[in-house]
Amino acid sequence: MIIRLLAAIGALVGLSQAAFAQEAAERTFSQTVNDAISPITDFVANEIIFFKIPLSAFIDGAPDVPFLIVWLLSGGIFFTFYMGFINFRGFAQSLRIVSGRYDNPADPGEVTHFQALTAALSATVGLGNIAGVALAITLGGPGATFWMILAGLFGMTSKFVEVTLGHKYRQIDENGVVAGGPMHYLSKGLAARNWPKAGRVVAVIFAMICIGGAFGAGNMFQANQATAQLANVAADLTGGVESIFFGRPWIFGIIYAAGLALVIVGGIRGITRVTEFLVPIMAGIYVIAALFIIGANIEHLPDAFVAIFKGAFTGDGVAGGILGVMYMGLRRATFSNEAGLGTASIAHAAAKTKEPVAEGLVALLEPFVDTVIICTMTALVIIITDMHIHGAGLDGIALTSAAFDSFIDGFRYVLTIAVPLFAFSTTITYYYYGERALHFLTGGNKGNTVHVYKVMYLAAIVVGSAMQLTAVMDFADAMLLALGFPNLVGVFIMRREVKAMLADYLARLKAGEIKPFTGK
Repeated sequence: MIIRLLAAIGALVGLSQAAFAQEAAERTFSQTVNDAISPITDFVANEIIFFKIPLSAFIDGAPDVPFLIVWLLSGGIFFTFYMGFINFRGFAQSLRIVSGRYDNPADPGEVTHFQALTAALSATVGLGNIAGVALAITLGGPGATFWMILAGLFGMTSKFVEVTLGHKYRQIDENGVVAGGPMHYLSKGLAARNWPKAGRVVAVIFAMICIGGAFGAGNMFQANQATAQLANVAADLTGGVESIFFGRPWIFGIIYAAGLALVIVGGIRGITRVTEFLVPIMAGIYVIAALFIIGANIEHLPDAFVAIFKGAFTGDGVAGGILGVMYMGLRRATFSNEAGLGTASIAHAAAKTKEPVAEGLVALLEPFVDTVIICTMTALVIIITDMHIHGAGLDGIALTSAAFDSFIDGFRYVLTIAVPLFAFSTTITYYYYGERALHFLTGGNKGNTVHVYKVMYLAAIVVGSAMQLTAVMDFADAMLLALGFPNLVGVFIMRREVKAMLADYLARLKAGEIKPFTGK
């Protein structure tokens, strides 16, 4: 297996070198790739996925808001009220579960609660927290941060509901390998309600979009921003515009793909071993760096929060006013924490537990860590350093990097370490998401299809590293957020089932029937 994947990487290297050698003097490999792919991504994003509600026809100056964003936020708000604000009531219990107090090695599954959480977090705590926040503030101003936080809080309940269902309807084969996620609870859950054909159709649609999301959000976007950061720093250190790395992020794309090939051969157990190690380190590096800047500028913190709250409700100087600010914040928050999309339930389905609600409670921590904590820290660094004002011409990771570097020269090197870790862990987990979706579509009889998927996934890293950010972001948003259509339909239909399971779990917990594992 490893030999095959390394051979694929070798082929990618050869193709990339050939393409670069043959390019015309006025064109680069990156420009060639971008010109070929951008029309496709534009069509998919703007004409198919993000069809818009024409608010401008009713409110002067209002932006036309994609229905998908409204759909996902509405789901989070509805489930928060319907489940009795379990995102707050269950927070303490979720911390107790993830600490390992309830871990029983004999329970069915493949990984611990903590490993499942880190695997899911590795998909969400990624460049959406760094580049995505910068894009939101660039286009929506500081006020977009408020709406990101709000979406994160509501998204905690969406995660709880979908992960609870994902764990209940998971499948475990004779080798102990788990298959779970929306593909399974959509097909089985609707079949249990005498809608077997509808359930199968919705599940297949989800699985197909999930594979597209794995390529877009989990692969191409992550590779694009990680290799851009690496290429920029490498060029600075090796001769600037004369450096071999200048304008050639695809070089790091090849290295990135080679590293991924060595990890994905281990399945979910191998993936969680990597993410269990990487997630705390990468989050720690980034959070410490952000806290250092915030702490050193503590006197500016009140002004930053004033700018966030004022901007959230005024939208001064932002196209579309308050609705434009709200839209940018909600879109980036949804991309970052993935609440309502169902993807996290694929990773959490592998957790060792007999209590689906317990794993749902673990999952509600994700949007809190991802959006409420890490995204807010990124926003505060950008606002405190005034890079949202002085960073004209910068976008994505470049703006965030400039914000860190503006305080102490050389902070961009911290991001040079953190960004590839964020991106790499996300790409690993999304490979698993796509592979599980493929497993469902083929009925477990993958044959050579899984090898084709692996090679295509590795090749997409090189392509994504060579594309422009806007084109990659449009495709990533479209593929990822489209999962919300089939997922929330099914979750809404099964809402009473989840509510009954939650009530039963809390009653047994209160009665002392659910106890920490003591090894006896």
